[in-house]
Amino acid sequence: MDPHKNLLRSILTLLGLALCAGAADAQRPRARELGIRIGTLEPGPHNAITDVTGVRVGHVTLISGEGELEVGNGPVRTGVTAVVPHADDVYLNQVFASAVALNGNGEMTGMEWINERGLLEVPVVVTNTLSVGEGYSGVVAYMLQKNPGRVPLPVVAECYDGGLNDIAGRHVKEEHVIRAIESAAGGQVSEGSVGAGTGMRAYGFKAGIGTASRVLDSAQGAYTLGVLVVANCGRRPNLVIDGVPVGRHLPLAPRKPTRDGSIVITIATDAPLIPVQLRRLCKRSALGVSRTGTFSRTSSGDLALAFSTSRRIPRDAAMVDTVHTLRDRSLNPLLQATVEATEEAIVNALCAAETMTGRDNRTMPGIPVDRLVKIMKQHNRIE
Repeated sequence: MDPHKNLLRSILTLLGLALCAGAADAQRPRARELGIRIGTLEPGPHNAITDVTGVRVGHVTLISGEGELEVGNGPVRTGVTAVVPHADDVYLNQVFASAVALNGNGEMTGMEWINERGLLEVPVVVTNTLSVGEGYSGVVAYMLQKNPGRVPLPVVAECYDGGLNDIAGRHVKEEHVIRAIESAAGGQVSEGSVGAGTGMRAYGFKAGIGTASRVLDSAQGAYTLGVLVVANCGRRPNLVIDGVPVGRHLPLAPRKPTRDGSIVITIATDAPLIPVQLRRLCKRSALGVSRTGTFSRTSSGDLALAFSTSRRIPRDAAMVDTVHTLRDRSLNPLLQATVEATEEAIVNALCAAETMTGRDNRTMPGIPVDRLVKIMKQHNRIE
């Protein structure tokens, strides 16, 4: 390979990262900024998974090259997203968790171990389908730096971004995974074409990362629940936003059907829930997805993981432990919060993502915001 060509590609990659950072600062309006209010529960201050105290999110975005696909040399439209449950070492201070495959044509490593023990002991990482191995290695490298000699079982999920990205080039590296985890922060979360969402699309529009949260009132425990999705699912005629059949009003130009996509859903809450209750949240996230018009096609990988930050389980705890948990009769508001936050996170992913051109000059349009607002007003969903 020509060293000058390698240098040029490195420069373009760095430029892409810089441009993405700038784009995040000038992000398109989210659903609520357009006047779209999904559900009846109130969001947290950032309307993000990071409204759950201690939860952090980090992205590494890889964008470089354009034009015809050259496997191994781009164009690159991919990345990594990491969700870190709390500020302490999660391997030494585990949290209750559960995971569910809503439709199993996808991968989330470590699911069986999570459900066997009911605990999460690593950051949750999402990337593209063919970079799960690099994601796995990156998590192992990061965790071994913190706890030499202790071997964790990584949790790495994926969605397919090969429509826009040189996915066979496997451009995500171990260092990108480590950087995503180390850069994870609270507060506002960048959405759309960032991190694992860089090359993703949903309902025939550019999509990617989306997030939302709900805060229960004091009578319901004042708990917070947040959701982060990597939205890469759905077909345009089926798109529904806040009950409005938006997809019917945004016709798709005739072309060959594309492969079905996937969605990865991460749910965090500070409510004191045990694994069997967290599993119920995972199952309710499917209702949030379906409210946007997706029904989990056979070739779709739809995966959900939920964890609670209410209690940290020390790895070297005493033989007998005492656990406080929410009574099942008080769980309904959290089930509702999960449905609402999942639905809104998907809509935010659509609203935030700009039009993107990737491999072979394929272009995935961003949802036309002005047209969306007009449709919602016509259906009396926006004043």
